[in-house]
Amino acid sequence: MSETSLVGVAEENVLIQVGACSVNLLPHLGGKIASIRVNGRELLQSPLAPMRPRTPTMPFDASDASGWDECLPSVAECTVPTATGPAQVPDHGDLWRVAWQPLAVDVGGATLRAKCFSLPLVLERNLKLTATNSGEPAGWHLNLGYKLTNTSDTPVPWSWAAHPLFTAEPGDRVVLPASIRSLRVEGSGGGRLGNNGDTVSWPVANLVAGGQSDLSIAQSADSAIGDKLFTARLTAEQNWCALERPSAGVRIRMRFDPAVTPYLGLWLCHGGWPDRPGPKQTCVAMEPATAPVDSLAQSGPWSLVLAPGESCFWPMHVYIEII
Repeated sequence: MSETSLVGVAEENVLIQVGACSVNLLPHLGGKIASIRVNGRELLQSPLAPMRPRTPTMPFDASDASGWDECLPSVAECTVPTATGPAQVPDHGDLWRVAWQPLAVDVGGATLRAKCFSLPLVLERNLKLTATNSGEPAGWHLNLGYKLTNTSDTPVPWSWAAHPLFTAEPGDRVVLPASIRSLRVEGSGGGRLGNNGDTVSWPVANLVAGGQSDLSIAQSADSAIGDKLFTARLTAEQNWCALERPSAGVRIRMRFDPAVTPYLGLWLCHGGWPDRPGPKQTCVAMEPATAPVDSLAQSGPWSLVLAPGESCFWPMHVYIEII
């Protein structure tokens, strides 16, 4: 497990491997983390459609809708006021649509950079894969560092959310800190949990149609569930979440910094999206975020603005633990 190798590097593909864990990056397709495999087992949502170049305006459900993307400067499509006039931000933001520039690729890691087109923002993401140290659960550590810069001479609003779509099977379990007992509904397929802005208890929620559902347990694809939920502002002690996958023999544990990314979004999709004929997602996305809403146009105490030339930094850690 301690062996590290740079398996392949090309303009369109960066494949990093440490022992039995591999991470595949696609700089030309939005810097996407297209694959995380452990012992030959894929941990990310597989493509719903062939991967192909994206347009500035296509909806996310017209893409492959797989893997791990970065949502910047908004998750939801919206129009936001700026010092230079209204900015049109497309669905799931800019960065999954554009080619990323590899700045450095070495044994075990890569640094990529991408420019937004709706707002004058540049994101750098450094990724490093290592085997976990002795004394920790056996597995691997994916260490991510982010740097966001306003390249203009005017203030720029922004929000960010990670978008890792971890594939999930019936019985897999989402684990949050015990102090988190309720979540806010951003959206719920068929209104099963209520409307945008409603609050539901965690992990067992009351359904609008009656009965209850344990939101922490992944369901079968024929359940047609698609729920997007957010935590309230998190404390320093609430800086983690996990997805336990007994069938895959792993626990995926994420750790982040609530001082910079103080919210966690949960996308629980068990066959409930996209809303069109064809393949559906079966995944859980644990999404550290700067805001408890998907739209940059929805302002609140969470709203962020970068000053001219200013940069912001934040970390995120993914531990893949063998269980």
